[in-house]
Amino acid sequence: MHALETSIPQAEPAERAAARRRDLRLILAARAARNFGDGFAVIILPAYLTAIGYSPSQFGVVATTALLGSALLTLSVGWLAPRFDLRSLLIAGALLMAATGLTMPNAHHIVLILLVAFVGTMNPATGDMGPLVPIEHTVLAREATDTDRTKVFARYSLIGAIATAAGALAAALPDLLRAFGIGALPALQAMLYLYAVLGLVGVACYRALPRAQHAEAKPPSAPPACVPATWSPVRRKEHAPARLGKSRGVVYKLAALFSIDAFAGGFVVQSLLALWLFERFGLSLSAASTFFFGTGVLAAFSFPAAAWLAKRIGLINTMVYTHGTSSLCVIAAAFAPNLTVVLVLLLVRAALSQMDVPTRTSYVMAVVTPEEWPAAASITTVPRSLASSLSPALAGLMLGTPWSGLPLVICGVLKIAYDAALLISFRHIKPPEERDAA
Repeated sequence: MHALETSIPQAEPAERAAARRRDLRLILAARAARNFGDGFAVIILPAYLTAIGYSPSQFGVVATTALLGSALLTLSVGWLAPRFDLRSLLIAGALLMAATGLTMPNAHHIVLILLVAFVGTMNPATGDMGPLVPIEHTVLAREATDTDRTKVFARYSLIGAIATAAGALAAALPDLLRAFGIGALPALQAMLYLYAVLGLVGVACYRALPRAQHAEAKPPSAPPACVPATWSPVRRKEHAPARLGKSRGVVYKLAALFSIDAFAGGFVVQSLLALWLFERFGLSLSAASTFFFGTGVLAAFSFPAAAWLAKRIGLINTMVYTHGTSSLCVIAAAFAPNLTVVLVLLLVRAALSQMDVPTRTSYVMAVVTPEEWPAAASITTVPRSLASSLSPALAGLMLGTPWSGLPLVICGVLKIAYDAALLISFRHIKPPEERDAA
C-alpha cells in the first residue's frame, strides 16, 4: 500500500498548516500553467486553422465541438470525483492537455481536427470552464469561511486571469519567430507544442500532492485553512456519490439561468472575437495579443474589486449590475465606426464582464449545504459548458454575412435578459454573510 494511503499520526498544527500551504501553491501553480496555455491557445487556434485553409464557419463548428467535448468531460468528472482519488483525476486532466497540444498541430483533415477538439482540452473560450474546475471549486469552498469565501474565489480567479493575460501576450511569439526566418505555420505549430509542455507542468504539480479522497466537508463557520482536508493523506475509503438534497430547486434554477448566460457568451467566445477582429479590421497577431493581454489584466484586477463590491451591495447585485453594463458595451462595439472605438468598448467590457465569476461561484456555494458542494459545482458548470457549445457554430456562420457584428448584438441582448431574470428570481435569497449583516 502506498505510504500516503496508510494511517499516520496527527501532525502538529504548524506542520499541517505548512503542508497545506505547500499543496495550495502546487494547485495554484497548475492552475496558472493551464490558464497561460489557454491564454494563447484561444488566439493561436483560429490563426492556425485560418493558415491551413479553414473558413470562419468551419472554425465555428470546431469551437462548438470543443465546448461540447469539454462539457461532457466536466460531466464525467462530476460523476467520477466522489468515487476516485482526486489527485489521479487531476493528473489525468493535465495529461490530456499535453496530448491535445501534441496532436492538434499534426491534425490537418477536418475530421481529425474535430476529434482532437472534442476529446482534448483546447477550448475557444478562457475562464472557469473545463473538467478540473468542479474539483478545484470544491477544494476552495472547503477552505473558506463564509466571510472569506468570496475573497478566496476572487484570489483563485485573479491568479487564473493574470496567467491568461500573460498567455495572450505570448501569442505574439509567432511574429517574433518569423523575424528569425521561421515560417508562419511552423511558428504557430510551435505554440501548440508549448501548450503540451504546460500540460506536463500541471502533471508535475499534481503528482507532488498527496493522494486525496473526498473527506467530510468543513463547516463554513470553521476557521479558515490554507488548504482543505481534501488534500490530507487518508486511508482509502469508499464514498457515496455526492447528490443534491434540499437545495435541488435552487441549484437547478441557477443552472438554467447560468446556461442562458453561457449560450449568449458562446456567440463572442474569445477565439471568435479574435477572428472577428482579424477579419473585419485586419488586426495582426501581435496587436491582437497585446489587446487580449490588456483585457486579461483588466479582468484579473476586477476579481478583487468584485469581492470588495459584493461586501457593500451583495453578491447578486454585483453580478447583475456589472454584467449588464458590460453587455451594453459589447452591443455598442458591433455598431462602432472604427477599430479604436471597438477596442475601447471591449476593454471596458473586459473590466466589468468577469466580476460575476467569483461572485457567482461564491453565491452557489453559499446557498447549498457543504455536503452538496461537489454536486452543485458540477451541475452549475456542466449546463454552462453545454449551452456555450451551441452558439459558436451559429456565430461562425454570422461572421461570414455582410454584417459580421450580429453575434455581438445577440450576445449582449441575451445577457441583459439573463441579468434581469437573475435579479428578479434571487434578490431575496441571501448568502449567510448578507443575512447576518442584515
